[in-house]
Amino acid sequence: MKKELNILLVDDDADDRELFFEAVKQVDETIKGIGLSNGKDALTYLRDEHNTLPDFIFLDLRMHGISGEKCLHEIKKDSRLKPIPVIVYTTSRESEESAELIRSGAAHFMTKPTFPDDIYYMLSVVLGEKWK
Repeated sequence: MKKELNILLVDDDADDRELFFEAVKQVDETIKGIGLSNGKDALTYLRDEHNTLPDFIFLDLRMHGISGEKCLHEIKKDSRLKPIPVIVYTTSRESEESAELIRSGAAHFMTKPTFPDDIYYMLSVVLGEKWK
């Protein structure tokens, strides 16, 4: 039996969250998703043991308050959260920044696609990978 996937998207842009979850439903209608608008809410959600942990976290870097980078560091410091693959999902195209985030524990660094079909393709690739 196929395990139901849960995805957490942390992005302060409501339109980007909407496009992302539309693409998720195209990939697989059974995937459950939650969208949060900032790093503080994400850490509160993830640290609440009553919430189901996501199988994947997609994390925007450029957010007010707790940045995506700080959120990534906090996730990777927590033994309960550390195994969750974090995919940095951002408008940044800086290769030095992406290398540093991978060293900090990000599973992938992806530039936000411009078109919905590109989001679908990106999600298909990431969710289709073999994960530990």
